[in-house]
Amino acid sequence: MTDDILSSAESDFKKVLEHLHSEYSHLQIGRASAAIVEGLMVEAYGTKQPLKSVASISIPDAKTVQIQPWDRGQLQAIEKAIINSDLNLAPSNDGVVIRLNLPPMTEERRKDLSKVVTRMAEEARISVRHSRQKALDAVKELSKNSQVTEDQVKSFEKKLQEKVDHYNVEIEKSSKTKEHDILTV
Repeated sequence: MTDDILSSAESDFKKVLEHLHSEYSHLQIGRASAAIVEGLMVEAYGTKQPLKSVASISIPDAKTVQIQPWDRGQLQAIEKAIINSDLNLAPSNDGVVIRLNLPPMTEERRKDLSKVVTRMAEEARISVRHSRQKALDAVKELSKNSQVTEDQVKSFEKKLQEKVDHYNVEIEKSSKTKEHDILTV
């Protein structure tokens, strides 16, 4: 029983790390990337859809993101979604494609993004702690119902803490790598 709870907790930890990496990929760090815009929600065909489902996104050069909708009627909706987003990018619409030119990153912007990376890493650590607490509560409930012994509880707590420590180290490594990428000119 405790093994199931431990594997479930580890699965939660993996999801937290994957989510963190996904969030990092959406950060604009001076290089064009489809990940910057692909998750933007666009009003299309009466519903909100991710940009990647209504257009193709390409990177013609290191500083440009090019968005070509499959239906040209969606150009205005895509442009509006970009303008209303927190990307702070001005779309250039030529009637066929939308181009986003990424400005060079200033030192101030790099420092701000570094703070965002640190905040995201802390949110990931908090999520890991919540998952750990959920697993501990589940095992304590089993102990209360006499389904596991005190020794099993102690052993579980030790294994769980080892997993938590491992994932916190991974989060820290990921955070430091991303900060280095951002601060490198």
